[in-house]
Amino acid sequence: MTAPHIVDPASLLSEALSEASPDLMRSLLQTVINALLSADADAVVGAEYGRPSPERSAQRNGYRHRPLDTRVGTIDVAIPKLRTGTYFPQWLLERRKRTESALITVVADCYLAGVSTRRMDKLVKTLGIDSLSKSQVSRMAADLDGIVEDFRHRPLSDAGPFTFVTADALTMKVREGGRVINAVALLATGVNGDGHREVLGLRVATSETGPAWKEFFADLVARGLSGVRLVTSDAHHGLVEAIGANLPGASWQRCRTHYAANLMSVTPKSMWPAVKAMLHSVYDQPDTASVHAQFDRLLDYVQEKLPDVHAHLDTARADILAFTTFPKDVWTQIWSNNPTERLNREIRRRTDSVGIFPNRAAIVRLVGAVLAEQTDEWAEGRRYLGLDILTRCRITPTPGTEPQIGADHLPQLTT
Repeated sequence: MTAPHIVDPASLLSEALSEASPDLMRSLLQTVINALLSADADAVVGAEYGRPSPERSAQRNGYRHRPLDTRVGTIDVAIPKLRTGTYFPQWLLERRKRTESALITVVADCYLAGVSTRRMDKLVKTLGIDSLSKSQVSRMAADLDGIVEDFRHRPLSDAGPFTFVTADALTMKVREGGRVINAVALLATGVNGDGHREVLGLRVATSETGPAWKEFFADLVARGLSGVRLVTSDAHHGLVEAIGANLPGASWQRCRTHYAANLMSVTPKSMWPAVKAMLHSVYDQPDTASVHAQFDRLLDYVQEKLPDVHAHLDTARADILAFTTFPKDVWTQIWSNNPTERLNREIRRRTDSVGIFPNRAAIVRLVGAVLAEQTDEWAEGRRYLGLDILTRCRITPTPGTEPQIGADHLPQLTT
C-alpha cells in the first residue's frame, strides 16, 4: 500500500515563491519568458528548434538580447533571430501600461530635477529599473502626455446624461520656485447614460478655493456635462457654490461620512456613541417617510441635552437627506463619497512612492494615467447602476401632477 503524500506540492511551491528573493523571482521569470519566446518562434517557422521538418519555413539564427524592465527587476530577454524573415514578440515587448509608464516617468523627472536624489535612487531600485536615459524619459513623457491630455479634454456629451456626480480634492506636494508647496488635484466622477462610472475631469490648482472649483465645473459643462440630478461631496463652501453656479438643476448631497466627522467635532466625547448610533439608524430606514421620522426622533433626543448638536443637525437636514428624493435602490451609491474614496486610495498608492512632485505636469501625468486606466476598467466591468433604475431616478415628481421627465430633453435609455 502506497503511503499518502504528506506535503502538498502546490502549497509548498506557492510558499517558496512568496518568500523567495527578488533574484530567484527574476531568474524564474527570465527562464519562463525565454522558453515562451522560443516556442513562439517555433510556431512562426513551422517546426521545433533543431528538428528537420518539411513544413519549416525558416531557420533559426541565434538570439538578440534585450533588457526588459519588470516588477521584479530588469531581466535579459533572448529574442530568437531567423535567417529569413523577422520575428518580434509584440505580445511581450509592447508599450508599457499607462500607469507604469507614468510612474517611471515621474521618478525620472524627480531624478533629473535633483529632487531627493537618494530617495529617488532607492525608489528606482525598488521598481527594478537599472537606469533611465533622458531620451527614454522624453519619449515616454511625450506619448503619455498625449494620452492623458486626450482623456482630460474628451467631450462628455456623447456619454451623457450624467445623473449622479461626485467631486473631491486630493492634496499633494510639489516643488515650485525652489520650495515645496501644497497643490490640490480636483476630481469628479459620474454615472453615464449607460450606467457605468467614469472619471469626468482632473484639474491641478494651487489650493481648494471657490474660483478653482468654478473653473473646474465650468470646463466640465463646456465639454458636455449635462443631465446632472445630484452631486455628492463634502461641505467645502467653494465647492457647494460652484455646484450651484454651474449645475443649477442639480441637488447637493452632503457626504454622510464627512458629515459624521463634522458632527463629532461638536459632540461631547461621552455622548458621541449614542448620537452616532442614532444618526446611523436614520440611514437604516426602509423608506423616505421613515428616514425623516427617525431624523425627527434624533432631533428630539438631542434638543435639550445637546443644543449645539441639535442646531448642527437641523441646519444640515436638507443637505444630508437629499438622497431620499430618489429611489431606495440607489441610496447606498449616492449618500456618500465612499466610492470616490476608494479611487483616492488607489491614487495615493501610486503617488506616495513619488513623495514630492518636481512640477505640476508630473502630477497631471501620473494621476491622469491612473484615472484613465480606472475609467477603462469601469467601462469593461458591470454597470454601476441599471438602466431601469436610472430611468426612474430621472423622473421628477411635480406636486399635483403625474411624474414627468426633466426638461432637459434627454435621450431614451436603451440596453
